[in-house]
Order: sequence, then structure tokens, then C-alpha cells
Amino acid sequence: MGDRQLETLTFHNTYARLPEAFYAKLNPTPFSSSPYLVSFNAAAADLIDLDLREAERPEFTALFGGSMLTPAMEPLAMLYSGHQFGVYVPQLGDGRAILLGEATNARGERWDLHLKGAGMTPFSRDGDGRAVLRSTIREYLCSEAMHALGIPTTRALSIIGSDEKVYREQVESGAMLLRMAPSHVRFGTFEIFYYRRQHEHLRVLADYVIDHHYPHLREAPDKYAALFAQVVERTARLIARWQAVGWAHGVMNTDNMSILGLTLDYGPFGFMDDYDAGFICNHSDHNGRYAFNQQPFIGLWNLSCLAQALLPLAEKDALKEGLDGYMPLFEREYRSLMRAKLGLADARDQDEELIRDFLGLLQGSHADYTIVWRELGGFLSGRGMVNDRLREHFLNRERFDAWAVQYAERLRAERSRDDDRQQAMNRVNPKYVLRNYLVQAAIEKAQQKDFAEIDRLLALLQRPYTDQPGMEGYAAPPPNWGKHLSVSCSS
Repeated sequence: MGDRQLETLTFHNTYARLPEAFYAKLNPTPFSSSPYLVSFNAAAADLIDLDLREAERPEFTALFGGSMLTPAMEPLAMLYSGHQFGVYVPQLGDGRAILLGEATNARGERWDLHLKGAGMTPFSRDGDGRAVLRSTIREYLCSEAMHALGIPTTRALSIIGSDEKVYREQVESGAMLLRMAPSHVRFGTFEIFYYRRQHEHLRVLADYVIDHHYPHLREAPDKYAALFAQVVERTARLIARWQAVGWAHGVMNTDNMSILGLTLDYGPFGFMDDYDAGFICNHSDHNGRYAFNQQPFIGLWNLSCLAQALLPLAEKDALKEGLDGYMPLFEREYRSLMRAKLGLADARDQDEELIRDFLGLLQGSHADYTIVWRELGGFLSGRGMVNDRLREHFLNRERFDAWAVQYAERLRAERSRDDDRQQAMNRVNPKYVLRNYLVQAAIEKAQQKDFAEIDRLLALLQRPYTDQPGMEGYAAPPPNWGKHLSVSCSS
């Protein structure tokens, strides 16, 4: 557990040492009304050795509510561009977020402290630079839920609320989220210097990323192509994990893709309730570009944009070789994750068919993705055994019975023991995920200044694989009002 006070946090800002073309230096804009602490995440505080009692001090609320800085902070808004829904936008950048600096822990690890909702920047375009309580709660809870699921992601330290009014589809309360990551460099950070033909800046950026985040590549013979290959691998593994857990990003623009392979920028997102391969979680995505089943292909498309941006630094053939490795990497990782979800110890040729047919059963029955996978752990593989509880989830019972025979034969072929397998499956098939209706309930209470549900969900989601007494209702399917909740880019 950390023991540092706010004043003793060790700060750097290596990004501020880059040329001025990379950012705009400015301070956060404080709220017009008194800020207050909504929620504090002890697990994230540990990452920077911050004493948990610091959250009780008014200085904490002032610092992460935008009205105070420590002397070592060098706040700035990062510049980038990106392809948004397939169309290149020449300049984006941090329009409502400010990088305060990098906090260093006792192990020498550096964490960007990125304050979202910190006010207007030169990159705000027509925006107000603010975030609303609703969106900060969604990101705060989901980033921590994803981390607990073993999915690379940004983290979140705190939410600071206010009574300042912010206008979205309706009037809402303003809030600030303190987001943490080893880096906030995006694919779009490279794209802007490519399209501006500022190739020396492109080289400086690539060297910066290598030095700070891929140091083993410093002496590589073709280090920029090697960097790209590493990003390809991390992105493939990331999206395979999204697919396995049934999660959709919603806005997979290149400016929302991390150079470290982290889940970045939680706007409209969704864990699936009823399984639907074509699930669209963003009601602004009218053509389904970022539908659940399109995510692997959009990952490839986005990587091709990054490869193009790196053309001034690396040979085309070398970049193409890295890009060509994406789909095999993704498919290999995805099959491995899905075999684990099925409790299979070995890889065999028929596994792909077994996975595909089970997903087809889920789709045809509108079965709950999380619940059915969890219950599959209790599958009885002995000859003549019945799995009535699991069977009830499927409309086409005969089709399920046929699949169950194949599955049982496959388990017996590797001498799988039901009890041992269930324990292993329960470690990869979560019982609790952040369903949209759960976070909506927390938001509605928070809007009435009741923040207890946020903390309750945070604690629950930090142990998603563990049965938690008294919390069974959080593992239940959503009520009718909670299905297909509309979530937009303002979320």
C-alpha cells in the first residue's frame, strides 16, 4: 500500500520535453461551483503509491478537480488527428482532457495522470471542454472492470463532481475523471505528423515511444518496423480479449487506438446481454461500422492507417509483413481464449467448429452471453448425463442436445474431470460484468448525490470471477427496461 502524500508524489512530464508542435501547454479550468469527491479508487492509488487517506483531504479534490497543481506538474493538451468512422480528420487532440504529468512509483513505473473534463483547449473545436457525471461514471467503472477481467486498459483514480451545468442532449452535471495509463499516445498521434509531412516529428515521436515503452527495440536493425509489429501483436491480443468477453468499444476510430494496445476512450461501449454477433452499442453508428463482429476487421483497418503513417520511417514490405501477421495472431489468440472458456486443455482440429456451433446456439436463442458461459462450467460430461439447467437457455433443444453430445465426447477424449474443469472455467468466464443497466442505475442515483452504488459496483467488478454472497442480483439478466439501452458518443 502506498504511503505518499500528494505533495510528495514524484512527477515528470517527458512528453513536455518533445517539440512544442506536439501539444499545447495550459492549465485546467476549475469548476464554477465547489467540487466534491464522487468516488476514489484505492487500487489505482496503489499504482502511484498514494496514501489512501489523501482522498479525504480538500487538496485532493482541488488537485483532481482542476483548481490546484503541484509544482512539478507541467499540464498540456496532446495533439493528434485520426480517422473517425473511416474519414480522416486533420486535427483532433485533447479537446477536454489535460495531461498533468507522469507520476512515478517506487518501482520506477510512470503513469500519465490525464484529467478528463478539465476545460477547453486549443483542440476543443466547438466543444465546451467538459465531461458530464454520466460519462465519467461509465469510464471509471468500465476501465476498472476491464482491468479485473485481464484486458489491457487505461485505469481511473477518481471522479470529482460539481454542480456546474453542462449541455449535452440535455442539461447535466459536470465532472472530472482522473485517467491513468503508461502513455496516451495513439495511432492518430502518428497520423497527424504523416499527413502534415512533418516526418522529422514523426521520427521523434517513434523514438520517444520506443525509448519509453519498447526499450528492447532501441538497437533493433529496423526498429520502426519492429515497433509496428509489436503494436500489431498487442492490438490483435487486445481485440481477441474484447471478443471473448463479449464487449464492444463503439468508437474504434484511430484516435481511440492506443500505441500500447490498451483499451482507450470509453464512450459508447457495451457488454452484451443477449448474444448478437452484430451487436451495435453506439446508437450514432447507423451503418454498424463498429458492430461487435466487425471489431477484428476494424482493428486491421486501423493498423493499416498506422502502417501508412510509418512509411517515411520503415520499408513498405517490412510494414506489410507486420500487418499480414495481424489476422493469424488474432485468430490464434481468440481460439485459445475460447478453448479456455470451454474448459478444453488441448487444441484440436474440431475446436473451431465446436466454438462456432455454440455461438450459433447462443445467437439463435438470444441467450445471455455472460450467464450461459458461466453456467457451462457446470456441464456434466458423463455418458447419459443431462444438463437440464443449461439446456433451458436454448430455444432449439434438439440442436443443443446434439452439440452437448459432441462437447461431452470432446471432454472425455482429453479425460477432463468435471470439478477441476469447472474451477478452471470459472477463472475465465466472469460472473459479473458491467451491464449497461447496472451502470445506468448507479448514474441515476449519483445524479441525486447518492454515490454508494458506484462504490458498490467498483468493489463487485474488481472480483468478477468470484461468487460474492448477497450480490446474486448483479449477475442476473437485465430487466426489460435495461435491455438495449441507447448509448451515444456523448456517453
